[in-house]
Amino acid sequence: MAFRDLQFTILSLWAIFLPTVSSATVRNGFELHGASVPVSEIRSGGPPRDGIPSIDRPRFMSATDASYLAESDRVLGVEIDGIARAYPIKILNWHEIVNDVIARQPFVVTYCPLCGSGMVFASAMENTRLIFGVSGLLYNSDMLLYDRNTESLWSQILARAISGKLQGMRLRQLPAAHTTWGSWREKHPETTVLSPETGFRRDYNRSPYSGYEQSRRLYFSVSKKSPRTYHPKTLVLGIELNGVFKAYPLDELNQQDVSQFDDLVGEQPITVHWDASSQSAFATDVSGAVLPATLLYWFAWYAFHPQTLVFKTP
Repeated sequence: MAFRDLQFTILSLWAIFLPTVSSATVRNGFELHGASVPVSEIRSGGPPRDGIPSIDRPRFMSATDASYLAESDRVLGVEIDGIARAYPIKILNWHEIVNDVIARQPFVVTYCPLCGSGMVFASAMENTRLIFGVSGLLYNSDMLLYDRNTESLWSQILARAISGKLQGMRLRQLPAAHTTWGSWREKHPETTVLSPETGFRRDYNRSPYSGYEQSRRLYFSVSKKSPRTYHPKTLVLGIELNGVFKAYPLDELNQQDVSQFDDLVGEQPITVHWDASSQSAFATDVSGAVLPATLLYWFAWYAFHPQTLVFKTP
């Protein structure tokens, strides 16, 4: 081989190999070296960082003025210090994150359309309010948030920072209802609701994920797949108590002839509350306090918690 040919070959290999090396630990501008999850399983969802814009200055309207919502539209409902707010999924599908405050308590509303997971977290950490954005990266098909304070990446379903200065820190999940607008408004007639005047031009009456919920196909691979026969997009109520995980599939709850029942998660007694009309569920402890829990797709809960217990209707 002539020297020029050898030189060309080396330069060609270097040009191919260099991006592979650099992109192996830096994606969407985030340094992933030393991440607490396998870097090979962190994937780009397509959009760049902030390509899906978070809502940082949310505006709200009264329930009576929210004519853009149908009774059957899904919402995430939050109540803090007696103040109730609803965040429609039809808006969260396009933004995924809302940074908000109620009664001087900052929190972040998150929704991953790929996992069907709506989770709300307190966003104050060590007297600092964290402001979150959409990284454009996924782990186990679930969104990775990032805080603009330190650019640490956070797994939504793990509720934990997986890279960056805050790696290993956990977010405190707050109780939130994943239900229909009609059900939430009936229980909270004084609620306000996120306005579609978000400052962004989006068609909130159109879902960018049309057909995804019914399909068995996943857009992105996951590390663990369940051997159970549930449809991967079956909704489950996922609960973690003292390191014990348990899933309550709505397929099972639909067979219940009661609206609530007692159960155990590990050794801790809970009461599961079930509303068939709104296809929603939540859990309370022995004192009646609502427990933080997540309604999400079965495949996503299992991918993160393959050791999960599963409730079966007797």
